[in-house]
Amino acid sequence: QVQLVESGGGLVQAGGSLRLSCVVSTTIFRFNTMGWYRQAPGKQRELVATMTTTGSTNYADSVKGRFAISREYAPNRLYLQMNSLKPDDTAVYYCNAQNTRPAANYWGQGTQVTVSS
Repeated sequence: QVQLVESGGGLVQAGGSLRLSCVVSTTIFRFNTMGWYRQAPGKQRELVATMTTTGSTNYADSVKGRFAISREYAPNRLYLQMNSLKPDDTAVYYCNAQNTRPAANYWGQGTQVTVSS
């Protein structure tokens, strides 16, 4: 059973920074893609940033230049460094891991990020 556990969320003022962590219960090499998604109240869950096994990254336009996704193999962790935070970044942030063969999609329980103006 794959488990993803996020931490690092909290309340921060606009312009501040936070670093989210996702502890993975297995080697992150298993997954084709890992990433961070977020869901604000009343909105759909949206992609924030992803990273493939080759290290290729993809960011939402709204976070480019401010957020950075990274990973560690020992321990197996995924990170999201968030700088220059804005109130619009307020959301629950979820860690995600995906495979294509066999198809699998795993989610963490989420961590709340609140940015005050």
